[in-house]
Amino acid sequence: MIYADTAAEIEKRRKAFLRKWKLKCRAVADSLKEAGDRLFGFTRLDPSQWKSARTTNTIERLNEEFRRRIKTQTVLPCAKTVPMLLWALLASGQIQMRKVDGWETLAQPLEPMALDLAA
Repeated sequence: MIYADTAAEIEKRRKAFLRKWKLKCRAVADSLKEAGDRLFGFTRLDPSQWKSARTTNTIERLNEEFRRRIKTQTVLPCAKTVPMLLWALLASGQIQMRKVDGWETLAQPLEPMALDLAA
């Protein structure tokens, strides 16, 4: 569902999923219904940003690089060490950050989200 190209296609795939799983595992279908549109919040963004919004690969890659670097120490001496290590790795060129997909449209306002009146 989340890899569809349009919000309409996501909704179509969601309905097909619900039809299939309502009979096989009612709890799964009920959970998806309960989550509603909150599960697909990235559709409020510009489509060029969808890839970055629905994946954590960049964060995971950076986290793995940190783990590899501090493996021998296991514990950093203080909270200030983390940003210092990040900037040192960036300055030395050992890690490279790339622009977020869809960065050109980040300044655009989000579409309004329907309020959840259940609360």
